[in-house]
Amino acid sequence: MADLENAVLATVLALADIPEPAKQIAQERHNQFKAKSAPCGFEEWLSYLVNARVLVTASVSPFSGLIWRNGSTPSASDINWLIDRLGKAIFAECALSLANLSGTEQSGTDVPPQFAFLSKLVARDSNLGRAHLFTLNYDTLLEQTLEVLGIQYFDGFSGRAEARFDPSVYGLDVYYPGELAEGRVRRFDKFLHLYKLHGSIHWHTADGELRARHPDLAPFKAYQGQSVTEKAVRLADIADSLPSVGILPTANKFAQTLSMPFAHLFRAFQIRLSAPQTFLLVLGYGFGDDHVTRIIETALMNPSLVLLVVEPNPASDTVKRIQAYKDLGKRAFILTPTPEAFKTEAFKNATFDDFAQTLMPDVQWLNDFLRLRRFEKQIEKSKPGADDAAGEA
Repeated sequence: MADLENAVLATVLALADIPEPAKQIAQERHNQFKAKSAPCGFEEWLSYLVNARVLVTASVSPFSGLIWRNGSTPSASDINWLIDRLGKAIFAECALSLANLSGTEQSGTDVPPQFAFLSKLVARDSNLGRAHLFTLNYDTLLEQTLEVLGIQYFDGFSGRAEARFDPSVYGLDVYYPGELAEGRVRRFDKFLHLYKLHGSIHWHTADGELRARHPDLAPFKAYQGQSVTEKAVRLADIADSLPSVGILPTANKFAQTLSMPFAHLFRAFQIRLSAPQTFLLVLGYGFGDDHVTRIIETALMNPSLVLLVVEPNPASDTVKRIQAYKDLGKRAFILTPTPEAFKTEAFKNATFDDFAQTLMPDVQWLNDFLRLRRFEKQIEKSKPGADDAAGEA
Protein backbone atom coordinates (compact mmCIF):
# COMPACT_ATOMS: atom_id res chain seq x y z
CA MET A 1 0.00 0.00 0.00
CA ALA A 2 2.89 2.38 0.73
CA ASP A 3 4.35 2.08 -2.76
CA LEU A 4 0.89 2.55 -4.25
CA GLU A 5 0.18 5.66 -2.18
CA ASN A 6 3.50 7.25 -3.13
CA ALA A 7 3.03 6.56 -6.84
CA VAL A 8 -0.58 7.76 -6.90
CA LEU A 9 0.04 10.99 -5.02
CA ALA A 10 3.13 11.83 -7.09
CA THR A 11 1.23 11.32 -10.34
CA VAL A 12 -1.80 13.37 -9.26
CA LEU A 13 0.45 16.21 -8.10
CA ALA A 14 2.15 16.20 -11.51
CA LEU A 15 -1.14 16.75 -13.37
CA ALA A 16 -1.12 20.15 -15.07
CA ASP A 17 -4.77 20.93 -14.37
CA ILE A 18 -4.80 20.19 -10.64
CA PRO A 19 -6.74 22.91 -8.76
CA GLU A 20 -4.65 24.74 -6.17
CA PRO A 21 -6.77 23.71 -3.13
CA ALA A 22 -6.65 20.07 -4.27
CA LYS A 23 -2.89 20.39 -4.76
CA GLN A 24 -2.48 21.69 -1.21
CA ILE A 25 -4.39 18.72 0.21
CA ALA A 26 -2.51 16.12 -1.85
CA GLN A 27 0.85 17.79 -1.23
CA GLU A 28 0.34 17.81 2.52
CA ARG A 29 -0.45 14.09 2.47
CA HIS A 30 2.55 13.36 0.23
CA ASN A 31 4.84 15.32 2.55
CA GLN A 32 3.53 13.34 5.52
CA PHE A 33 4.13 10.12 3.61
CA LYS A 34 7.72 11.01 2.79
CA ALA A 35 8.38 12.11 6.36
CA LYS A 36 6.67 8.96 7.69
CA SER A 37 4.47 11.18 9.84
CA ALA A 38 1.04 10.41 8.35
CA PRO A 39 -1.53 10.29 11.17
CA CYS A 40 -3.59 7.60 9.43
CA GLY A 41 -3.39 5.04 6.62
CA PHE A 42 -4.07 5.77 2.96
CA GLU A 43 -7.48 4.11 3.03
CA GLU A 44 -8.55 6.13 6.06
CA TRP A 45 -7.29 9.35 4.48
CA LEU A 46 -9.26 8.56 1.34
CA SER A 47 -12.33 8.01 3.47
CA TYR A 48 -12.02 11.51 4.93
CA LEU A 49 -11.99 12.90 1.38
CA VAL A 50 -15.10 10.92 0.49
CA ASN A 51 -16.81 12.04 3.67
CA ALA A 52 -15.85 15.65 2.97
CA ARG A 53 -17.43 15.44 -0.46
CA VAL A 54 -20.67 14.15 1.01
CA LEU A 55 -20.69 16.88 3.67
CA VAL A 56 -20.47 19.67 1.09
CA THR A 57 -22.61 18.14 -1.68
CA ALA A 58 -25.45 16.23 0.00
CA SER A 59 -28.73 18.12 -0.25
CA VAL A 60 -29.52 17.44 3.42
CA SER A 61 -26.08 18.44 4.69
CA PRO A 62 -25.96 21.58 6.84
CA PHE A 63 -22.41 22.30 5.64
CA SER A 64 -21.64 24.59 2.69
CA GLY A 65 -17.87 24.28 2.89
CA LEU A 66 -14.91 22.93 4.86
CA ILE A 67 -11.60 24.29 6.07
CA TRP A 68 -8.68 21.86 6.00
CA ARG A 69 -6.16 21.83 8.83
CA ASN A 70 -3.55 23.28 6.48
CA GLY A 71 -5.79 26.27 5.88
CA SER A 72 -6.99 25.35 2.40
CA THR A 73 -10.68 25.80 1.61
CA PRO A 74 -11.48 23.39 -1.23
CA SER A 75 -14.78 23.73 -3.02
CA ALA A 76 -17.03 20.78 -3.81
CA SER A 77 -15.62 20.73 -7.35
CA ASP A 78 -12.04 20.71 -6.01
CA ILE A 79 -12.78 17.72 -3.77
CA ASN A 80 -14.61 15.93 -6.58
CA TRP A 81 -11.66 16.51 -8.90
CA LEU A 82 -9.17 15.16 -6.38
CA ILE A 83 -11.21 12.05 -5.54
CA ASP A 84 -11.79 11.35 -9.23
CA ARG A 85 -8.10 11.66 -10.17
CA LEU A 86 -6.92 9.68 -7.16
CA GLY A 87 -9.29 6.85 -8.07
CA LYS A 88 -8.17 6.87 -11.70
CA ALA A 89 -4.51 6.98 -10.75
CA ILE A 90 -5.07 3.98 -8.48
CA PHE A 91 -6.81 2.21 -11.36
CA ALA A 92 -3.87 2.85 -13.69
CA GLU A 93 -1.32 1.70 -11.10
CA CYS A 94 -3.27 -1.48 -10.36
CA ALA A 95 -4.19 -2.41 -13.95
CA LEU A 96 -1.63 -5.20 -13.83
CA SER A 97 -1.51 -8.04 -16.33
CA LEU A 98 -0.42 -11.54 -15.41
CA ALA A 99 2.79 -12.68 -17.09
CA ASN A 100 2.15 -15.23 -19.84
CA LEU A 101 3.50 -18.74 -19.42
CA SER A 102 6.16 -19.55 -21.99
CA GLY A 103 5.39 -23.26 -22.09
CA THR A 104 8.85 -24.22 -20.82
CA GLU A 105 8.09 -24.10 -17.08
CA GLN A 106 8.94 -27.31 -15.26
CA SER A 107 7.73 -26.73 -11.70
CA GLY A 108 6.22 -24.26 -9.24
CA THR A 109 9.53 -22.39 -8.95
CA ASP A 110 9.38 -21.43 -12.63
CA VAL A 111 5.93 -19.82 -12.66
CA PRO A 112 4.69 -16.47 -11.30
CA PRO A 113 4.19 -16.75 -7.52
CA GLN A 114 0.41 -16.36 -7.87
CA PHE A 115 0.33 -19.65 -9.81
CA ALA A 116 2.32 -21.46 -7.16
CA PHE A 117 0.37 -20.01 -4.23
CA LEU A 118 -3.13 -20.62 -5.53
CA SER A 119 -2.48 -24.09 -6.94
CA LYS A 120 -0.98 -25.20 -3.65
CA LEU A 121 -3.68 -23.51 -1.60
CA VAL A 122 -6.54 -25.36 -3.27
CA ALA A 123 -4.66 -28.65 -3.12
CA ARG A 124 -5.07 -28.82 0.64
CA ASP A 125 -7.13 -31.64 2.13
CA SER A 126 -10.80 -30.99 1.29
CA ASN A 127 -11.75 -32.31 4.73
CA LEU A 128 -10.22 -29.13 6.16
CA GLY A 129 -12.89 -27.04 4.49
CA ARG A 130 -12.72 -24.56 1.66
CA ALA A 131 -9.98 -21.94 1.59
CA HIS A 132 -11.13 -18.36 2.13
CA LEU A 133 -8.78 -15.80 0.60
CA PHE A 134 -9.03 -12.20 1.80
CA THR A 135 -6.99 -9.56 -0.02
CA LEU A 136 -6.57 -5.78 0.26
CA ASN A 137 -5.22 -5.52 -3.30
CA TYR A 138 -7.14 -3.64 -5.98
CA ASP A 139 -5.52 -5.47 -8.91
CA THR A 140 -6.96 -8.59 -10.55
CA LEU A 141 -3.83 -10.76 -10.69
CA LEU A 142 -5.46 -13.36 -8.45
CA GLU A 143 -8.56 -13.54 -10.64
CA GLN A 144 -6.43 -13.82 -13.77
CA THR A 145 -4.42 -16.66 -12.22
CA LEU A 146 -7.53 -18.51 -11.04
CA GLU A 147 -8.94 -18.45 -14.56
CA VAL A 148 -5.73 -19.69 -16.19
CA LEU A 149 -5.47 -22.54 -13.68
CA GLY A 150 -9.14 -23.44 -14.05
CA ILE A 151 -9.84 -22.88 -10.36
CA GLN A 152 -13.48 -22.08 -9.65
CA TYR A 153 -14.16 -19.28 -7.18
CA PHE A 154 -16.93 -17.16 -5.74
CA ASP A 155 -16.07 -13.49 -5.24
CA GLY A 156 -19.39 -12.10 -4.02
CA PHE A 157 -20.85 -11.47 -7.47
CA SER A 158 -23.42 -13.43 -9.44
CA GLY A 159 -23.83 -13.38 -13.20
CA ARG A 160 -21.39 -13.22 -16.08
CA ALA A 161 -22.09 -10.45 -18.59
CA GLU A 162 -22.87 -7.84 -15.94
CA ALA A 163 -22.18 -9.45 -12.59
CA ARG A 164 -24.00 -7.96 -9.59
CA PHE A 165 -22.87 -8.04 -6.00
CA ASP A 166 -24.73 -10.86 -4.27
CA PRO A 167 -23.20 -11.97 -0.95
CA SER A 168 -25.40 -15.07 -0.89
CA VAL A 169 -22.96 -16.74 -3.33
CA TYR A 170 -20.52 -17.17 -0.45
CA GLY A 171 -22.93 -19.73 0.96
CA LEU A 172 -22.69 -21.89 -2.18
CA ASP A 173 -20.25 -24.58 -3.19
CA VAL A 174 -19.34 -26.57 -6.33
CA TYR A 175 -19.90 -30.33 -6.68
CA TYR A 176 -19.64 -33.00 -9.33
CA PRO A 177 -23.06 -34.40 -10.29
CA GLY A 178 -23.75 -37.86 -8.97
CA GLU A 179 -23.60 -39.63 -12.34
CA LEU A 180 -20.01 -38.46 -12.79
CA ALA A 181 -18.88 -39.41 -9.34
CA GLU A 182 -19.75 -43.08 -9.11
CA GLY A 183 -23.29 -42.40 -8.05
CA ARG A 184 -22.32 -40.02 -5.28
CA VAL A 185 -22.10 -36.25 -5.21
CA ARG A 186 -18.48 -35.19 -4.74
CA ARG A 187 -16.97 -31.79 -4.12
CA PHE A 188 -15.04 -30.10 -6.90
CA ASP A 189 -11.48 -29.87 -5.58
CA LYS A 190 -10.20 -26.71 -7.24
CA PHE A 191 -12.37 -24.10 -5.58
CA LEU A 192 -12.08 -21.21 -3.11
CA HIS A 193 -13.83 -18.09 -1.84
CA LEU A 194 -12.27 -14.71 -2.68
CA TYR A 195 -12.97 -11.50 -0.76
CA LYS A 196 -11.58 -8.11 -1.87
CA LEU A 197 -11.87 -6.08 1.31
CA HIS A 198 -10.83 -2.76 -0.21
CA GLY A 199 -12.50 -3.06 -3.59
CA SER A 200 -11.15 -3.84 -7.03
CA ILE A 201 -10.37 -2.14 -10.32
CA HIS A 202 -13.11 -4.17 -12.00
CA TRP A 203 -15.87 -2.96 -9.68
CA HIS A 204 -18.17 -0.13 -10.74
CA THR A 205 -21.61 1.21 -9.95
CA ALA A 206 -24.57 1.24 -12.33
CA ASP A 207 -28.14 2.17 -11.47
CA GLY A 208 -27.29 2.22 -7.78
CA GLU A 209 -25.87 -1.32 -7.83
CA LEU A 210 -22.34 -2.60 -7.41
CA ARG A 211 -21.31 -4.56 -10.49
CA ALA A 212 -18.17 -6.24 -11.78
CA ARG A 213 -16.78 -6.25 -15.28
CA HIS A 214 -13.13 -6.91 -16.07
CA PRO A 215 -11.59 -4.09 -18.15
CA ASP A 216 -9.06 -4.30 -20.97
CA LEU A 217 -5.66 -4.10 -19.28
CA ALA A 218 -3.53 -4.02 -22.43
CA PRO A 219 -3.26 -0.18 -22.59
CA PHE A 220 -1.62 -0.13 -19.14
CA LYS A 221 1.18 -2.68 -19.62
CA ALA A 222 3.83 0.04 -19.89
CA TYR A 223 2.34 2.39 -17.31
CA GLN A 224 4.07 1.04 -14.21
CA GLY A 225 7.51 1.47 -15.79
CA GLN A 226 7.03 5.11 -16.75
CA SER A 227 8.29 8.20 -14.95
CA VAL A 228 5.96 10.36 -12.86
CA THR A 229 5.82 12.96 -15.62
CA GLU A 230 5.00 10.34 -18.25
CA LYS A 231 2.31 8.86 -16.04
CA ALA A 232 0.74 12.27 -15.50
CA VAL A 233 0.63 12.94 -19.25
CA ARG A 234 -0.86 9.51 -19.90
CA LEU A 235 -3.43 9.91 -17.12
CA ALA A 236 -4.48 13.32 -18.41
CA ASP A 237 -4.97 11.94 -21.92
CA ILE A 238 -7.28 9.13 -20.80
CA ALA A 239 -8.88 10.64 -17.68
CA ASP A 240 -12.27 11.17 -19.29
CA SER A 241 -12.56 7.57 -20.50
CA LEU A 242 -10.82 5.84 -17.61
CA PRO A 243 -12.97 4.21 -14.91
CA SER A 244 -12.19 4.87 -11.27
CA VAL A 245 -11.30 2.00 -8.98
CA GLY A 246 -14.22 0.90 -6.82
CA ILE A 247 -13.15 2.44 -3.53
CA LEU A 248 -15.29 3.20 -0.57
CA PRO A 249 -13.09 3.01 2.55
CA THR A 250 -14.64 1.27 5.49
CA ALA A 251 -14.12 4.33 7.68
CA ASN A 252 -16.65 6.17 5.50
CA LYS A 253 -19.64 7.01 7.68
CA PHE A 254 -21.71 9.20 5.38
CA ALA A 255 -21.84 7.91 1.80
CA GLN A 256 -24.07 4.85 1.57
CA THR A 257 -23.83 3.89 -2.11
CA LEU A 258 -21.41 1.03 -1.59
CA SER A 259 -21.45 0.65 2.16
CA MET A 260 -23.29 -2.69 2.12
CA PRO A 261 -20.66 -4.59 0.09
CA PHE A 262 -17.77 -3.52 2.29
CA ALA A 263 -19.72 -4.01 5.49
CA HIS A 264 -20.61 -7.52 4.39
CA LEU A 265 -17.05 -8.39 3.35
CA PHE A 266 -15.57 -7.28 6.65
CA ARG A 267 -18.32 -9.05 8.57
CA ALA A 268 -17.46 -12.22 6.63
CA PHE A 269 -13.81 -11.72 7.60
CA GLN A 270 -14.77 -11.53 11.27
CA ILE A 271 -17.03 -14.59 11.03
CA ARG A 272 -14.35 -16.71 9.34
CA LEU A 273 -11.77 -15.84 11.99
CA SER A 274 -14.16 -16.71 14.82
CA ALA A 275 -14.86 -20.19 13.42
CA PRO A 276 -13.43 -23.20 15.30
CA GLN A 277 -10.09 -24.65 14.16
CA THR A 278 -9.17 -21.66 12.00
CA PHE A 279 -5.69 -21.16 10.57
CA LEU A 280 -4.91 -17.59 9.48
CA LEU A 281 -1.96 -17.15 7.14
CA VAL A 282 -0.89 -13.52 6.65
CA LEU A 283 1.22 -12.64 3.61
CA GLY A 284 2.21 -9.15 2.47
CA TYR A 285 0.33 -7.29 5.18
CA GLY A 286 2.21 -4.93 7.49
CA PHE A 287 -0.65 -4.33 9.96
CA GLY A 288 -0.95 -0.74 8.76
CA ASP A 289 -4.74 -0.68 8.37
CA ASP A 290 -6.24 -0.24 11.82
CA HIS A 291 -9.68 -1.59 10.91
CA VAL A 292 -8.14 -4.80 9.55
CA THR A 293 -5.68 -5.17 12.41
CA ARG A 294 -8.45 -4.76 15.01
CA ILE A 295 -10.35 -7.67 13.47
CA ILE A 296 -7.25 -9.88 13.60
CA GLU A 297 -6.47 -8.90 17.18
CA THR A 298 -10.05 -9.58 18.25
CA ALA A 299 -9.90 -12.96 16.51
CA LEU A 300 -6.93 -13.93 18.67
CA MET A 301 -9.46 -14.33 21.45
CA ASN A 302 -10.68 -17.39 19.53
CA PRO A 303 -8.91 -20.17 21.49
CA SER A 304 -8.66 -22.43 18.44
CA LEU A 305 -7.26 -19.86 16.00
CA VAL A 306 -3.62 -20.20 14.91
CA LEU A 307 -1.89 -17.24 13.27
CA LEU A 308 1.18 -17.44 11.03
CA VAL A 309 2.63 -14.21 9.64
CA VAL A 310 5.25 -14.25 6.89
CA GLU A 311 7.50 -11.17 7.17
CA PRO A 312 10.65 -10.64 5.04
CA ASN A 313 12.21 -8.00 7.31
CA PRO A 314 13.32 -9.28 10.74
CA ALA A 315 13.66 -5.69 12.00
CA SER A 316 10.12 -4.63 11.12
CA ASP A 317 7.49 -3.59 13.64
CA THR A 318 5.43 -6.57 12.51
CA VAL A 319 7.92 -8.95 14.12
CA LYS A 320 7.62 -7.11 17.45
CA ARG A 321 3.83 -7.12 17.17
CA ILE A 322 3.61 -10.89 16.60
CA GLN A 323 6.08 -11.56 19.40
CA ALA A 324 3.69 -9.70 21.69
CA TYR A 325 0.79 -11.76 20.35
CA LYS A 326 2.64 -14.98 21.18
CA ASP A 327 1.85 -14.51 24.85
CA LEU A 328 -1.81 -15.18 24.02
CA GLY A 329 -1.64 -18.95 24.35
CA LYS A 330 1.34 -19.49 22.05
CA ARG A 331 -0.89 -19.42 18.98
CA ALA A 332 0.79 -16.60 17.01
CA PHE A 333 3.87 -17.39 14.97
CA ILE A 334 6.06 -15.45 12.57
CA LEU A 335 8.24 -16.71 9.74
CA THR A 336 11.11 -14.30 9.11
CA PRO A 337 14.77 -14.56 8.10
CA THR A 338 17.56 -14.17 10.62
CA PRO A 339 19.23 -10.74 10.79
CA GLU A 340 22.34 -12.30 9.27
CA ALA A 341 20.42 -13.74 6.30
CA PHE A 342 18.60 -10.44 5.76
CA LYS A 343 21.89 -8.53 5.81
CA THR A 344 23.38 -10.90 3.25
CA GLU A 345 20.40 -10.79 0.89
CA ALA A 346 17.62 -8.40 1.87
CA PHE A 347 14.00 -9.17 0.98
CA LYS A 348 14.71 -12.54 -0.58
CA ASN A 349 13.50 -14.87 2.16
CA ALA A 350 9.96 -14.97 3.62
CA THR A 351 8.56 -12.84 0.81
CA PHE A 352 5.33 -13.80 -0.95
CA ASP A 353 7.36 -15.16 -3.87
CA ASP A 354 9.66 -17.18 -1.65
CA PHE A 355 6.86 -18.59 0.48
CA ALA A 356 4.67 -19.55 -2.49
CA GLN A 357 7.39 -21.00 -4.70
CA THR A 358 9.76 -22.68 -2.27
CA LEU A 359 8.21 -23.05 1.19
CA MET A 360 4.73 -24.29 0.32
CA PRO A 361 4.89 -27.99 -0.63
CA ASP A 362 4.79 -28.91 -4.31
CA VAL A 363 1.56 -30.32 -5.68
CA GLN A 364 1.30 -32.85 -8.47
CA TRP A 365 -1.58 -31.22 -10.32
CA LEU A 366 0.43 -28.02 -10.91
CA ASN A 367 3.20 -30.12 -12.45
CA ASP A 368 0.59 -31.90 -14.57
CA PHE A 369 -0.82 -28.52 -15.64
CA LEU A 370 2.62 -27.30 -16.71
CA ARG A 371 3.28 -30.56 -18.54
CA LEU A 372 0.04 -30.08 -20.46
CA ARG A 373 1.05 -26.53 -21.36
CA ARG A 374 4.39 -27.75 -22.69
CA PHE A 375 2.56 -30.35 -24.76
CA GLU A 376 0.22 -27.69 -26.17
CA LYS A 377 3.20 -25.55 -27.19
CA GLN A 378 4.79 -28.53 -28.93
CA ILE A 379 1.59 -29.16 -30.88
CA GLU A 380 1.42 -25.51 -31.94
CA LYS A 381 5.00 -25.59 -33.19
CA SER A 382 4.37 -28.78 -35.15
CA LYS A 383 1.47 -27.32 -37.11
CA PRO A 384 2.18 -26.59 -40.81
CA GLY A 385 3.14 -22.96 -41.29
CA ALA A 386 3.80 -22.38 -37.58
CA ASP A 387 7.35 -21.14 -38.23
CA ASP A 388 6.18 -18.79 -40.98
CA ALA A 389 3.47 -17.37 -38.72
CA ALA A 390 5.99 -16.82 -35.92
CA GLY A 391 8.30 -15.05 -38.34
CA GLU A 392 5.53 -12.72 -39.52
CA ALA A 393 4.55 -11.91 -35.95
